[in-house]
Amino acid sequence: MAMWKGFSNAFRIPELRKKIFVTLGLVAVCRLISQVPAPGVDWQTLQRTIEDIRTSTGGGLLDWLNVFTGGGFDQCAIGFLSIWPYISAQIVIQLLSSVIPSLEKMKKEGESGRQQLAQITRYLTIFLCIVQSWGISTALMHPEMLSSAFGGVQIVANPGLGFQIMTVIGMTSAALFVMWIADQITTFGIGNGASLIIMINITSRLPEAIFSAWERYFGYNGVAATRSPVELVLLLLFGFAVVMGTVLLTQGIRKIAIHSTRRSAAGGATYGMQQTFMPLRVNYTGVMPIIFAQPILQIPGFLARYIPTDATGAMGWLRSFFMQLADMSSPVHLLVYAAFIMFFAFFWVATQFNAIDISENLKKDGSYLPGIRPGLATAEYLDAVMTRITLIGGTGLLVVALLPQVLNGAMQVPWAIASFFGGTSLLIIVGVALDTLRIMESHLLVRKYDGFLAHGKLRGRHG
Repeated sequence: MAMWKGFSNAFRIPELRKKIFVTLGLVAVCRLISQVPAPGVDWQTLQRTIEDIRTSTGGGLLDWLNVFTGGGFDQCAIGFLSIWPYISAQIVIQLLSSVIPSLEKMKKEGESGRQQLAQITRYLTIFLCIVQSWGISTALMHPEMLSSAFGGVQIVANPGLGFQIMTVIGMTSAALFVMWIADQITTFGIGNGASLIIMINITSRLPEAIFSAWERYFGYNGVAATRSPVELVLLLLFGFAVVMGTVLLTQGIRKIAIHSTRRSAAGGATYGMQQTFMPLRVNYTGVMPIIFAQPILQIPGFLARYIPTDATGAMGWLRSFFMQLADMSSPVHLLVYAAFIMFFAFFWVATQFNAIDISENLKKDGSYLPGIRPGLATAEYLDAVMTRITLIGGTGLLVVALLPQVLNGAMQVPWAIASFFGGTSLLIIVGVALDTLRIMESHLLVRKYDGFLAHGKLRGRHG
């Protein structure tokens, strides 16, 4: 009840109401871009061929791409790249700023440094857009490079350099326009624009998932149901439990007590020995380990296409192993995928969590951890605590990441349905939704309205 009352109160605040409508309008423009087919592409032929591959292989990577591009893959839309080049550029710059001194210096220079990093990120985005769109145009002209199922299929009416240049200009322009929209949402709307666009792209496939579920459990247009509705009830109960677990994983923190010995005079009074805490998030890495691991595991599948199908000996074994790695339902894929997620979880923490800087800042502020000496001992303690937290958070992330693939492989649940039961999709939806609601709740509380919860308040991924 408090949740619905909170939403109704949100529209009573003029400033918040304006932000909501601006966000909805800009998101609608992004959805339109993801549905406009790229010029020169026979997208109906492409859709038929993709559907044939789904029928023969069960989807896998194709459905994953379609979910995260908001349907742009099936349409071969000019907005196929969406916000992903911008996100990729941000990740690259964030990683490089930990190892390149000049970028690290910019990061510490305050607002001016952040603006310089943002400009570098945009230039890198343009470069990634050009490279990716050129690769897409080449693949459209030579589809047999991607799969033997495309052999003899002509997707591009007039292939050549002119088509490639047109595709590069169209897709790059669309991706940069989406990047601009994301910045406008962040500035004038609610929440982080890039995250919201990704979430909307994912949730836009929800109607397709509902239709697939109805067809699977109740039948449609003369086609009989293939599964009992009891399975659907069990799936819904299971999905509710998974969402609850994902919320706990996203909001979970470990509180590290901090004592301050600095005294400060305020209005004639002197204060000292104040106690606060440092919140260390259990899922410190967010979805980064999954984003890193998924593309890497698809590389062997592409390499296997260049090994003859009749190869024997070591080459035959290598081709079989590569194909198993690319098969999202195979035990080999799941095992290697799990190992990659844990590795990248620790890798991300090692590059982004600087215990030495934190301990030095605490020392400068006159603060310390009870029972721990300031300086190196504090850094070692924080590093040890963060290692244990990462093990717990990485294990939880691992379980959530593998659930859709287990459902898809073991129970033959279509990927359109299974993707909402875990993985990157659910983590992004839960995380972005919590962040957005937290921002809206802060507006409500400032105006003396009740928040979305009857007791306590929301805490997002960064709150």
